[in-house]
Amino acid sequence: MSLRRTLGTLALAASTTLSSAALAQVPVKIGVLADMSGIFSDIGGAGAAEATRMAVEDFAKLPEAKGLAVEVVAADAQNKPDISSTIARKWFDSDGVDAVVDMPTSAISLALAPLVREKNKVALFTASGSSDLTGKSCTPNSVHWTYDTWALAHGTAEAITKAGGKSWYFITADFALGHALERDASAVVKAEGGRVAGTVRHPTDAKDFSSFLLQAQASQAQVIGLTNAGGDTINAIKQAAEFGIVQSGQQLAGMLLFLSDIHSLGLRTAQGLRLTTGFYWDLNAATRAFGERFAARNNGRYPTMNQAGAYSATIAFLRAVAKVGSAKDGGAVVKAMREAGTFDDPLFGKTMLREDGRVLHDMMLVEVKKPDESKKPYDYYKVLATIPGPEAFRPLKDGGCPFVK
Repeated sequence: MSLRRTLGTLALAASTTLSSAALAQVPVKIGVLADMSGIFSDIGGAGAAEATRMAVEDFAKLPEAKGLAVEVVAADAQNKPDISSTIARKWFDSDGVDAVVDMPTSAISLALAPLVREKNKVALFTASGSSDLTGKSCTPNSVHWTYDTWALAHGTAEAITKAGGKSWYFITADFALGHALERDASAVVKAEGGRVAGTVRHPTDAKDFSSFLLQAQASQAQVIGLTNAGGDTINAIKQAAEFGIVQSGQQLAGMLLFLSDIHSLGLRTAQGLRLTTGFYWDLNAATRAFGERFAARNNGRYPTMNQAGAYSATIAFLRAVAKVGSAKDGGAVVKAMREAGTFDDPLFGKTMLREDGRVLHDMMLVEVKKPDESKKPYDYYKVLATIPGPEAFRPLKDGGCPFVK
């Protein structure tokens, strides 16, 4: 046989082998749609994309990962539902994206949920909070992973009201998350024998909270509930300190606070704040190992619960894809996630996906440490109580999810 023919035969064999290998690969594409530049970028942002990539890398080491070819793409949601919908539609229609992770606001998630269902993709809501996502706006293609407004209210508002904070005034972000937080927290306050003295609403990304704080101060409510998030919560707490609100006898309740917020505030300002969280990096050996790996890849910043949620939700999604054999039928993948039952998630502990899309895991009531109690970077919380998953989230029968019988 001539050398040319021999080389040709080898090339054909190599080509056939490569083609067979390519055919054996199951393509999976995950889109991280997060706030990359705005007031929620420290909560999720580039850190959520990094956590998703870490999940893909760690999943690749598992036996069931064989045959999956996973790609991660990311885009800036700009905290706008219309821009987010345009990005997601292009991802689904042209770019082969199978699942979307993060979604930084409830308004974005509520806008994308029906689109995800229409396209039969998967929505992994790891950053948005409205409990409506597993209530009236639930879909068979949606998974609500990290927290929700019902859980936050029943953690923080219930604890503070039971401890004697019976009158509340809410400073609320005038968008879907703020409305849901105020609604769910108000219901808890009233159920515990308290009352809502009033509320005022502010635009997203507000810089000056002086008029809102003066109204809350004038109400003489015992507790000022901050039903906002990210930069808005940080600004409100900083300006409340300048007004001497806590020193004058009123209590601040941050209804949605993250580790990154405490870092921005500093322990001197944030000390004593109570909040509810689904994840704390310094809770146990597994969370510490993840936190330290994440910080090494994220400019020394330790993970928020939303970034941890992106990691855990991605691994659960990929396990379900491996079981189904494809990522193309989003409804089947979410069904496989539910059928996994209760499992031990390294970051969230005992975890399960309920039929309305709500992921059940423990939540924690924590208090921010005093400066002299913190012994290392991002050592910010002491755990006051652990709320078991089935108690931490709204009962299935009370949610009003239309496809749950």
